[in-house]
Amino acid sequence: MRILLINPNTTASVTETAAAHVRRLIPAEIVPATGRFGARYIASRAAAAIAGHAALDALAAHVAGCDAVYLACFGDPGLLALKEVSPVPVVGMAEGALHLACTRGRRIGIVTGGVLWKPMLTEFVAMLGLTERLAGIRTVAPTGGEIARDPDAALDRLGKACRDCAEIDGADVVVLGGAALAGLAERVQPQVPVPVICSVEAGARAVIAAAGLAAGRPAAPAVESVGLSEELAGLLGR
Repeated sequence: MRILLINPNTTASVTETAAAHVRRLIPAEIVPATGRFGARYIASRAAAAIAGHAALDALAAHVAGCDAVYLACFGDPGLLALKEVSPVPVVGMAEGALHLACTRGRRIGIVTGGVLWKPMLTEFVAMLGLTERLAGIRTVAPTGGEIARDPDAALDRLGKACRDCAEIDGADVVVLGGAALAGLAERVQPQVPVPVICSVEAGARAVIAAAGLAAGRPAAPAVESVGLSEELAGLLGR
């Protein structure tokens, strides 16, 4: 089984962090792909919009021979567009983690890095139809990219944010979100009175479950385009 892991951030070290974590979790060949253009780490609406294009570009270039696609960026930029055109199933990190959280608790908290993610994630949760299950979203000041460079320095802040989700917001399960935060959920868990879900792990298990299934959407209409990569223009125009 081959899984295309797309990180639409342009920081290859974040891709490798997520890919290495996923390889330890699931019995599949992981094909990592880093965004060819865009932000080093997505932390704004503008960066997320560009990342959706970068994710489509990576899909077109690397999906051949893969059984499923893992959009390994919390917030899932471009998720619905990827699902529309991909020849194989696509699972987003936030999508997979939130659906798992719904099986673990009634009220879900979310913690991630980067203050601008809160309104974007609120809208994403609404898109999934899970607003009534959301207890709260808490962000810490460092972005995921900054956390990736020095995770130890962020552990106390992440732990406090997770505790606040449980003790103040009323969450009975917390999703710790972000590719750069892979492996940190188990490190903050001793500080938190409710289960903490690693979004990287949850998304990986969801994509394995989806692999081999039909993509699940009717073929998108062909798109005439200008200025796209040859591979992406071919994927959209077929």
